[in-house]
Amino acid sequence: MSEAHDSTPGIIGMGLMGSAVMKMTGASCGWDVDATRCVHAANANEVFAHCDVVFLCLPNSDIVRDVLRAATLKPGQVLIDTTTGDPCEMAALGAELKAQGVRYLDATVSGSSTQLLQRDVLVMVGGDVDVFEQCRDWLDRFAREVVHVGPCGSGAKMKLVTNLVLGLNRAALAEGIAFARQLDLDLMQTLDVMRRSMAYSRIMDTKGEKMVTQDFTPQAKLSQHLKDVRLMLAASALPLPLSETHRQLLEKAEALGYGEADNSAVIQAILKS
Repeated sequence: MSEAHDSTPGIIGMGLMGSAVMKMTGASCGWDVDATRCVHAANANEVFAHCDVVFLCLPNSDIVRDVLRAATLKPGQVLIDTTTGDPCEMAALGAELKAQGVRYLDATVSGSSTQLLQRDVLVMVGGDVDVFEQCRDWLDRFAREVVHVGPCGSGAKMKLVTNLVLGLNRAALAEGIAFARQLDLDLMQTLDVMRRSMAYSRIMDTKGEKMVTQDFTPQAKLSQHLKDVRLMLAASALPLPLSETHRQLLEKAEALGYGEADNSAVIQAILKS
């Protein structure tokens, strides 16, 4: 890269979500541990050096911490963290970065990378309101709606709550389709009837056909949602019995080899029981 300053954002983490954010924001450079995914950046510090706004699109908050520990950050720089991570860790990170003059938002995304490319995701943001307003234009480039939900860590908390319900909807759909298959019903007709019924949820529109056809090309990986469920269980002082069962299903699907597949592959844990 040249030494010129870039007005567009940079991306750290060029997986499904990071690549989608790059396309929608017109980001100038992106770095990933997989060198084949890097765009105009040989290492993470090149991104931090050339971009005043950097999106972090990483698998978990431990990896975020490792990346930032090795980074050279600038006062006034803005980090927008889309990672679904540990809320306490993200709140602590925000406080540490603020003390260094670096502005941080945990801006978690409700929706898949495919939906982000269609500008059909909700972004739930934790952090200072002034930083939120400063970054809103960038978030609006890929979000249907953006909402500020509280201080740093609140975005991660809200994402865990929404993902709990979303994941259980997906697991319920998988069980319903597996049940319909066992009853010898036409599965596409079953899906159509469920969409018309009081059982309807939006997850039928995004994951129903994938389950019926067993097309598990990843939009959001199963192993990532398993990570989220483990975070939910660790964060809750209350028992979460449905999420505990869901964890077991996801772990079974992962053991069957579907960790890198789309999260709709949770149906395999039921079909292959």
